[in-house]
Order: sequence, then C-alpha cells, then structure tokens
Amino acid sequence: MKRFGILTIAAALAVTTLAGCGSNSSSNSNTSSNTEVTGTVSTDGSTSMEKVIGSLGEAFEAENSGITFTYNPTGSGSGITAVSEGRCDIGLSSRALTDEEKESGLTETILALDGIAIIVNPENPVNDLSLEQIAQIYTGEITNWSEVGGSDSEIVLIGREAGSGTRDGFESITGTEDLCQYRQELTSTGDVITTVANNPGAIGYASLASISDTVKAITVDGVAPSEETVKDGSYVVQRPFVLVTKTDTPLSEAAQLFFDYATSADVEDILTGAGVVSAN
Repeated sequence: MKRFGILTIAAALAVTTLAGCGSNSSSNSNTSSNTEVTGTVSTDGSTSMEKVIGSLGEAFEAENSGITFTYNPTGSGSGITAVSEGRCDIGLSSRALTDEEKESGLTETILALDGIAIIVNPENPVNDLSLEQIAQIYTGEITNWSEVGGSDSEIVLIGREAGSGTRDGFESITGTEDLCQYRQELTSTGDVITTVANNPGAIGYASLASISDTVKAITVDGVAPSEETVKDGSYVVQRPFVLVTKTDTPLSEAAQLFFDYATSADVEDILTGAGVVSAN
C-alpha cells in the first residue's frame, strides 16, 4: 500500500474517525476550516488511476496535516469489492459501475475522463489504426503488421487481466468483449507499458495519464489521444475514472473531506497535470 505524506497528530484537536466506507452525501461535507480533522483515508482499486490519485493524495495531505492518505493499487474489480466489504473508505474504478453493482448498494461519482491510448513499440512504423482495425487485430482477424501498413512480423497482443477497468473499457468500445486473443494478460498498466516497450511486435492499451516515451501512442481514425480530444469526444477510446462509495453508509469525517476536495473545481489543475479531464 502506498502512503502519501506523513501523519501529524494534533492531539488537542483530534477527532475520532469511522472505519467504514460511505456515500457522497452532502450532509457530511461541511467541515469547518477552523477545525483540524485527523484520521486516515484509505482508497483501493484501479492501477490506471495511480498518477491521478497520487497527485490528489499529496495535495490533500499538504492541506490537511492531520490526515494520512493511502492508496492500494489492486485493480478496479478488487477496489469495488474492497469498498463493498468495508475494507477501504473509497473504491477506485476505471470503468462505470454495472447495474448489479449499483443495486448491491454502491454509488459511483465520476472524477475525471481518461483516454485509453493504443500503444506500440517506438520502432513500429504504424502510426494510425481505425477502430475497426484495432478490433480485427485483437480478435485475431488481422495477425501480421504488414496487413495494416507495417513490417512483415507477427502482431503480439498485450492486454489487462479480467476485472481490469482498462480492459473493460477497451473491449466495450471496440466491441471485442470475450473475443480478444491475448498473448499476455497483465495485472497492471505499468506492466503493459513495459512489455510493449520491450517487444517490437507488440500492441497494447494503457491509460493516457500513464504512458511514457518508452512506447508510441498511435492515432485512432486519425485522432491522437490528448486532453483536448478526450474532452471534445473526438478521441473515442475513453472511459471514466470513478470514485466508489457505499450508498447508505456515511463516510468518515476525513474521507468525506477528501471526497469533497477531489470532486471540487479546485483540483482541476491537478487533474490536468495528471493527464485527465476533470468531470467537475
């Protein structure tokens, strides 16, 4: 579990916090600026949200010295389960909740929108693919880079594990649910990026907020993934970053303070710096 900052306990002003997960009810949100809240905010879930949540956590702790913020990068599915079972305050998902998950007593709050970049090795001469070609590649209809303007070499399909929000978003948008012929199914965004960076024939997908110059993000139907194209909708391979809470259980005072902070207009620059588009 990652920790951001150092907990400073203001003993004279300590406030006992609750351990349970909760909803985003505004009735819990108006904490006086003259009272220092203490406690821990625990988050669990999407590895794609690491940069976003890390930036928010650091800024939040800088403004709230009595609170420790933690993030456990386990994947969207695990994060949703963790908040449902009361093992964290706020779950993190890089996909929308299903109707079944909502009916089970969970609430989603969209924090930001993120592009899913289609990435290849920098040595690959292919710079653009259509959404249809991407689907044909991942379902095994297209198996050689020469079929899409590249070199005569096998296409190596890299993706995320079942339950990943990034995988769910990618397969939903490309219409390839349960059809992808993956060579490797990896458990984190970083692993996908590293694998593609080390294999000239590989193709993968990863959060736009997480990619580096070790891989090349290609254009999709001529549109490059960027904050601007995600915001205006012209880049179609995009998904939400979601905060997940329990519908009928109040958040602790510290967790509510973070929730209100993260969903306020005050953090727009932080989200933009992390490569995503604020939903608020």
